[in-house]
Amino acid sequence: MSSSVLICDDSNLARKQVLRSLPEQWQVDIKTASNGREALTLLRDNSVDVLFLDLTMPDIDGVGVLQGIQKLNLDTAVFVISADIQPEMQNKVMQLGAKAFLRKPVNAEVLTSNLQQHGYI
Repeated sequence: MSSSVLICDDSNLARKQVLRSLPEQWQVDIKTASNGREALTLLRDNSVDVLFLDLTMPDIDGVGVLQGIQKLNLDTAVFVISADIQPEMQNKVMQLGAKAFLRKPVNAEVLTSNLQQHGYI
């Protein structure tokens, strides 16, 4: 069974890096978004199982996306991938429902381990 995945980052390079870090055996249907507004539209209009989310983006940032997911009452697992590793920000995104906070650039083994830990692969 295939999972629906959304990768949201304003950097095309970062989106590609996350894509390359996904486990090869994981069957996924992948969509990408370059900002939070685009991500929220895709999340609202499609069933998305897993979202890999950057925090620092123009227009609507990652925190705004997490708040939007709560408002829309969506059942999407969010894995934040960010270079903003301040403990306050990590706590904030976890309180907003993120499953994990991963350091950017994401390590493929760490990503796979988190997906396994949360039962997505």
